[in-house]
Amino acid sequence: MIQFGKPDITNFLQNLTVSDFAVSPDEKQIVLCTNFNGHFNLWGMDVEKKFPYPLTFNNQISHFITFSKTGEFLLAGFDKDGDENSQIYAIAPEGGSIVPIRFKEGERHFYAHLTENGKNLYYSTTDGNAKYLNSLVYDIENDKEKILIEGSVAPTFIATVSPEEKSFVYIKSFGNTYSLAYVQIDDEDVLLTPPTDEQHTVSGHVYTSEGEIYFLTNYDDDFSYLAKFDIQSRQFKKVFQLEKEDFSSIYYSKKEHALYIVGSYGIEDRLYRYSIADGTNEKIEIPVDIIEKMIIMPSGHLYLLGKTATKPNNIFVSKEKGCSWLELTHYRVPGVRDADLVEPEVLRYPSFDGLEIEALLFKAKEENSNGYVILWPHGGPQSIERKSFRPMFQFLVNQGYSIFAPNFRGSSNYGLNFMKMVEGDWGHGPRLDNITGIDWLIEKGYADRDKMLLLGGSYGGYMALLLHGRHADYFKAVVDIFGPSNLFSFIDSVPEFWGPFMKQWIGDPEKDKDKLIADSPITYLDGMTKPMFVIQGANDPRVVRKESDQIVAALKEKGREVGYTVLEDEGHGFSKKANEIFVYKKILEFFNTEINK
Repeated sequence: MIQFGKPDITNFLQNLTVSDFAVSPDEKQIVLCTNFNGHFNLWGMDVEKKFPYPLTFNNQISHFITFSKTGEFLLAGFDKDGDENSQIYAIAPEGGSIVPIRFKEGERHFYAHLTENGKNLYYSTTDGNAKYLNSLVYDIENDKEKILIEGSVAPTFIATVSPEEKSFVYIKSFGNTYSLAYVQIDDEDVLLTPPTDEQHTVSGHVYTSEGEIYFLTNYDDDFSYLAKFDIQSRQFKKVFQLEKEDFSSIYYSKKEHALYIVGSYGIEDRLYRYSIADGTNEKIEIPVDIIEKMIIMPSGHLYLLGKTATKPNNIFVSKEKGCSWLELTHYRVPGVRDADLVEPEVLRYPSFDGLEIEALLFKAKEENSNGYVILWPHGGPQSIERKSFRPMFQFLVNQGYSIFAPNFRGSSNYGLNFMKMVEGDWGHGPRLDNITGIDWLIEKGYADRDKMLLLGGSYGGYMALLLHGRHADYFKAVVDIFGPSNLFSFIDSVPEFWGPFMKQWIGDPEKDKDKLIADSPITYLDGMTKPMFVIQGANDPRVVRKESDQIVAALKEKGREVGYTVLEDEGHGFSKKANEIFVYKKILEFFNTEINK
């Protein structure tokens, strides 16, 4: 009888995924951004045949995809190897060449809206106003352009446009926890939320008619809820809220005259339908844990892109208002049974000051476990670790490592107040939340004191460096993936339109000098005594190469053991499968070497 061996590490790293998608007006074609050939490109899929075919060959991930309502073309945004300077291109539904629509090297374009007739493109750009952005409308047919808003005070983005282009909504973003929305009507700018000195956010704006705008806000509240603004009366109204539910996105079904609302508290999403006509709501069962995107077609059909902890992004359709779902793509981990993948255990523990912290534990199966636990502080920091498929997690867990991922203070999806707790405090509260989590894990028998490792990316990379410098005795080895090492140089090097956020987000380099020194990992070089491996994308515009270069050089000068890999064709992440496989294998090799010394 033929015996098949267990899947090896290659199986866990060969998984593919969908990063974005669009649906043709007649619903006969789906265009998806996927990495079938090891690089992200746009692929078409005829819904009836369900067999994909390539549309683009530029090997770049898309920042957005949208079909013109006429079905004549698509618009998509591509950067160059992770530099995040997105340019806007047009593509025929059958693919082939891509035509630059809004292009300027070194500048960034933010798509906002394409009109029903496919003629007018609304977008915002760094071109001419790198700090606060300009917003424009471009007449594609006549190649004419008009500036609508010259950004000032804060980075300013067009959010959406009314059906007849009589008004539009724009957002002034002061940070992740503070934004204001305005509707411009006949050159008059009207604030959507009542005036207040209290910071709050606005998002997810939808016109349901020329006179009504629905959106999400946490104005005068800790959690986001559904609100409405009546253009004629200039009135704001709270419409729909659920207890301990943070609404994150909304989608309008014109056929049903209903809103589909994505909500969550913590690690997984939920979907609700809100009837505008009678104010009733119902919960819709979904086939995923995390919703990445929804599209609602004029037919009322729902298309959903989402994932679970053990399955990468897939596209689903419901033609029955969410009563049942058909999976249109079938991305899995090739050569690996579902039974070989690990669902996370949800843990909650009190931090050093009594604050409850929710965490995920991906526990290696008993037959694979080597007893080691990897602490994973997530990126952001105003983000969250969720029941979301990470190939690196499943890969490392299969190799015997358990992964502990706490949602420390500052994480999103736990309310505005929780999210604001990291602002001006990058290195104290969140750091102690992580350390307290390790102590709790050890006390409860989930981990051994001498079998802890540390791995993080972006803010998580910063936290990995800081924990290494201040708490090295907890860890046997450390991996930092593009983490800021010096808060002063980090503040000076971020994209220019991030600049206005920095004082609230991190601190003032002059007024908060002592605090920023205390919170900078490079301050604690003497404490960084454990073997370390650093990974950096050369094109990263968020955490520039200098952040990794300087910490590696300083440690090597002290004679410390530190490996360093720079990926020349990546930015703030890994968009190319070969690079992803290379990095994950290097991390595994590094950890295996260190635990076996």
